[in-house]
Amino acid sequence: MLKIRLKRLGAKKNPTYRIIVINSTTKREGRPVQELGHYNPKTKVMQLDLATAQEWVKKGAQPTDTVKFLMANCNPDGTLNYKKKETVKLSKKAQAKKEAEEKAAAEAAAKAAEAPAEETVEA
Repeated sequence: MLKIRLKRLGAKKNPTYRIIVINSTTKREGRPVQELGHYNPKTKVMQLDLATAQEWVKKGAQPTDTVKFLMANCNPDGTLNYKKKETVKLSKKAQAKKEAEEKAAAEAAAKAAEAPAEETVEA
C-alpha cells in the first residue's frame, strides 16, 4: 500500500519535511516513489504539487493525518493557507483593566444616547 507522508530532514530541533509518496513498509527516510513538495513547520512555508497529490489519492495512496491537514489547508498554487491567531493572552490584571475600560465606555455611550433624547422631549 502506498502512503503520502512526511520525510524528516534538517538539524536537531530544526525540522523540515518533504512530502513524499512511499510504500507503507519502507522506513521513514527510505527512497520515495515520488516527492510532492516540502514543508517547514517553524516558518509555515510549504510548497506542494496539489494536483499530483490528489491523483495519487485517486490511485489509492493513503495520506497521513498531517498530510491530510496540509492538503486541506493548501492554496491552489501549493502554498499553505496559514492564518495566525490574533487573540492575545492577557494576565488577570490586564483582563480586569480591559473589562473595566469597556464597561466605562459602554456607560458613557449610554449616557450620551439618553441625554439628547431628554433634551428633545423638553423642547
